[in-house]
Amino acid sequence: MMRALYTAATGMKSEQVNVDTISNNLANVNTVGYKTQRTEFKSLLYQTIQTRTTSANGDEKPVSAQVGLGTRVAANTSMYTQGSLTASESDTDFAIEGDGFFAVRGLDGDVYYTRNGNFTWSLDANGNTFLATQDGYPVLDTQGNAIVVPEGINAQNMYFSKLGEVGYRDVDGNVTMLNQQFALYQFTNPNGLEKHSDSLLEATDASGAPMAETTTAGLVQSKVHQNYLEASNVSVADEMVNMIIAQRAYELNSKAIQTADSMLDTANNLRR
Repeated sequence: MMRALYTAATGMKSEQVNVDTISNNLANVNTVGYKTQRTEFKSLLYQTIQTRTTSANGDEKPVSAQVGLGTRVAANTSMYTQGSLTASESDTDFAIEGDGFFAVRGLDGDVYYTRNGNFTWSLDANGNTFLATQDGYPVLDTQGNAIVVPEGINAQNMYFSKLGEVGYRDVDGNVTMLNQQFALYQFTNPNGLEKHSDSLLEATDASGAPMAETTTAGLVQSKVHQNYLEASNVSVADEMVNMIIAQRAYELNSKAIQTADSMLDTANNLRR
């Protein structure tokens, strides 16, 4: 019965993490580029009550008696499926169609990656206009530089192709291309990316090194859609169903603890 108490407790702790994950998915249902997460579980150690080769009578048995000791959270897996593209009136909103990630430079100087293309124009210390995230992180091109508006050009006249190439329009509407292009990267294992706030992701050994779409052979190049944003891929209906299932599992484990406690109480009150 003591085993039942601890086993059910592991189930309650794991389901609590599951509920936390589902709650985070629902909280980010309107976060641009957010990818829904799913909690994965794995069983804990098994205790061998009786081996396969012995019995109470000394006879050989082909089947052992093992009791599991509960469960634990193995991982929170992100589902990197394509979110729907929603139209936007802002010329600095971009959506990725494909497996690529935008590259931005953080305050610490390191490069981070994101699917959130809700950008804006910002000014640096020298008065140059550059493309940045809503938190002011510069969006990088394939050379690792910020995407800067040329001197004398209005930012509203900047042009971006579906391959992320950067240019500008003159007064007659003619496009002049610049030697800049959005840096789009893919990863062997996107689930290995380390998550940070502000919708930023950091490359790790588990994710593999970032692979530039423009220089890595075999990659399907993503498309960049201006005046669009990628909505989160969270399904509210699915998350509500998962919430109910997690709640019921939590209640069942709680009931197992109550049952084990009742049995212990009965055993303690036995009299000759």
